[in-house]
Amino acid sequence: MLASALPPPAEDRHALIAHARRALRDGGMLPAVSAMEPWIARSWQRCVASGLRPDQPVAFDLVSAAALRQHRDQNQSLLRAARPVLEQLTRAIAGMRYFAMLTDARGTVVEVQGPVDRQDPRARTIGRLGIDLSERAVGTTAIGAALAELQPVWLHRGEHFYDGNGSYSCAGAPLFDPQGRCVGMLDLTGVDVPERPELRHLVARSARAMEDALLLQLPHALLLRLNWPGCALGGEGDGLVALDADGCVLGCNSVARQLLPLPLSTPGTPLHCSDLMALPWTQLFDAARHRGLHAPIELPLWSGLRLQAVALRPDNARNVHPGTPPGSTGPATAAPGSPAPLREAETALIRQAVQEARGNVAEAARALGISRATVYRKLGAPAKPARPVNPA
Repeated sequence: MLASALPPPAEDRHALIAHARRALRDGGMLPAVSAMEPWIARSWQRCVASGLRPDQPVAFDLVSAAALRQHRDQNQSLLRAARPVLEQLTRAIAGMRYFAMLTDARGTVVEVQGPVDRQDPRARTIGRLGIDLSERAVGTTAIGAALAELQPVWLHRGEHFYDGNGSYSCAGAPLFDPQGRCVGMLDLTGVDVPERPELRHLVARSARAMEDALLLQLPHALLLRLNWPGCALGGEGDGLVALDADGCVLGCNSVARQLLPLPLSTPGTPLHCSDLMALPWTQLFDAARHRGLHAPIELPLWSGLRLQAVALRPDNARNVHPGTPPGSTGPATAAPGSPAPLREAETALIRQAVQEARGNVAEAARALGISRATVYRKLGAPAKPARPVNPA
């Protein structure tokens, strides 16, 4: 019998999934369930193949303190890019009893923000730094599925593999670095909350904002904002490509990887923008000098398609964090060839954090994960006392 083209009502869908769970527990076989998204079925099958059973107790294990320090040290760039977005995201979901978690590529939680109800052991158990929430550790969750499937997901109650996870609802999206490698994922989790599949869109949008921020951390000579003709440039839907002074591609965001036919190449092999675009690459730098944001150029591709683009130097590149007002500028990035590009880029990021914190150095230091003294030292300013001194 052919399945209906329309999805079943939520009540029927959850009943069908509950039936599939019982069959899985009783016979270890997963029946075909049209109400279940294919990626959920694949995740359940991977769990079964690993010898897991739905009725097993779930072990929410922490990595060691040394391993957690190593995980966070290895993901400092991701944490810097994610924290401003996480702050805005948690404000957006403040009234929904969800909290946000950031993991690395292995599924280890490296950041938690939002209202974790510490009185509820179910929330307290998972809302912790250093916990392993990968699929191999806790079965089918948004975290494990997003990392395995490399796509945004929504998972509600009984769609989790383990019976013990049936109170959670979660949305997840993978995070990709400027070279297109998965470096972690962003998760929104609630306990005993109504079904909110629209959170899949919110978490995917927030993940894209983090990826854009990761790209803008790269010291670059030119930033290209790309889109199809007729689409307004300057928004969060733009493709972003960072170039060095010789026109080599340093990295791009997920949208740009969809707009541009990126050729397969050996990792570490430089990719020049002239391999992608059918125009003299020096014209891009000329456009940055003479046109600016309000005069997009036509960008022909070797495939025959045409995009529109604006070319921006680091001193006028638009900040792509969500909520940035039109016309605002992002952190200046050191140009290649400068004496200490990484140091200058680091200083620019710290200045930007202080600016976003409205001059509150302590708040900026917390957002960056460094001490107040480090902020003052990097900015070349004398350290101030931890508490403000009242004037006499």
